[in-house]
Amino acid sequence: MDVNKFRAICRPIRIVVGLALIVAGFVTGINWFYLGVIPLIAGLVNFCPACIITKKCDVETK
Repeated sequence: MDVNKFRAICRPIRIVVGLALIVAGFVTGINWFYLGVIPLIAGLVNFCPACIITKKCDVETK
């Protein structure tokens, strides 16, 4: 997979997963929804810990 294609789908997936965890936490009443904040913020600020660990892509630095 091309690095740019991976980066293009990685960010929206992080945002959706974060929102899904937060919604699931509110619906079930479990405090684990706070874990959803991590991928949500990572997606919003374009920081990808998976890319850093796996070296699959380089997050653009400013």
